[in-house]
Amino acid sequence: MQIAAESPEALGLDPGKLARACEIVESHIAEDFHPGAQLAVARNGRLALYRCFGRASVEPPRFVDERSLFPIFSNTKVITAAAVWTLVEEGRLRFSDRVAEYVPEFEAHGKGNVTVAHLLTHQAGFPSAEVSAECFTDRDRLRRAVCDFRPEWEAGSRLSYHRTSAHWVIALLIEAITGADFRDEIRRRVIAPLGLAGEMFLGLPAAEELRAATMYTPRQDGAWPPDSIEATTLFKRAGIPGAGAYATARAMAVFYQMMVQGGIWSGVRIVSPRMIDYVTRDFTGDLVDDYTGDTMHRGLGPFSRGTSPTVRGLGAIAHPRTFGHSGVGTSYCWADPTSGLSFAFLSNCRRDNAWHNKRMDTLSTLAHAAILR
Repeated sequence: MQIAAESPEALGLDPGKLARACEIVESHIAEDFHPGAQLAVARNGRLALYRCFGRASVEPPRFVDERSLFPIFSNTKVITAAAVWTLVEEGRLRFSDRVAEYVPEFEAHGKGNVTVAHLLTHQAGFPSAEVSAECFTDRDRLRRAVCDFRPEWEAGSRLSYHRTSAHWVIALLIEAITGADFRDEIRRRVIAPLGLAGEMFLGLPAAEELRAATMYTPRQDGAWPPDSIEATTLFKRAGIPGAGAYATARAMAVFYQMMVQGGIWSGVRIVSPRMIDYVTRDFTGDLVDDYTGDTMHRGLGPFSRGTSPTVRGLGAIAHPRTFGHSGVGTSYCWADPTSGLSFAFLSNCRRDNAWHNKRMDTLSTLAHAAILR
């Protein structure tokens, strides 16, 4: 992956604010909030900061380095959504299309009116639906399980975060339209064209597993318990479309640089500027998300800052058009299209969201405050 490094000053950024953000990350590691982390800040196609902190693995001990891969959990949703954007721009799909037009059996149990937009904005109506691990390696079984999702309310009538269910439907949709495995198609359409094939994986290959940071739960009795889900080989290989990607913070900063630059990176266009403008709009307004209890301002992939008094993790002083996504208790990635700034923080302990959102609001606010021109 290629991204040129530049000093913060040359990019119109206050190095003191970025240094303060790094000090806070270091203090959290010293206080045992998480073993390791990466932080990346880019602007106008240049990398202003890429820092690695602490340990990727506690036992056996392994330090975080530039090539360390972190589970990015729900940050994956925006990467998967980007593949949908490309299909729309090819005229093979519309955001207003019903899923059942491409996967007829999805109409079961009254889901015939669920659209692509409902899925991407978490208004599809089945937030609690799950896919069992047995389906991860059996495509026919996966298709049957997803089509058997049962609605909890009418699509479009409420807003409630779909942790993984909506993006399993999107994976099925991608496969129905392209005839290819959704992971291969996302790699072909999004990851590889951005030059990120070595730093972003949806379905972690066995050959790359030693680069992956171990995900932990909060320290107990002097020990770091590994996260029981992420620790499994099945999770790593599955490439869960709403929660299963691995990446470096540098790769995520580049992914969001593509968006702030209007859908292009290093001369390769992923989608048009109009598409980026459209999918990062606020489609849910002041609706409160039942799951988070917050006004989320959801777009067709990421969510935006908006003008709400409070916001989850994007920074209190962020421009209203700032957009991004979180990874449960561990990470946040975002971009500000008005300044050309992108930001990525990844860590390897799944903290509670109340603490995580406070941490990310502080770190993100520092990044926004660093913008001097």
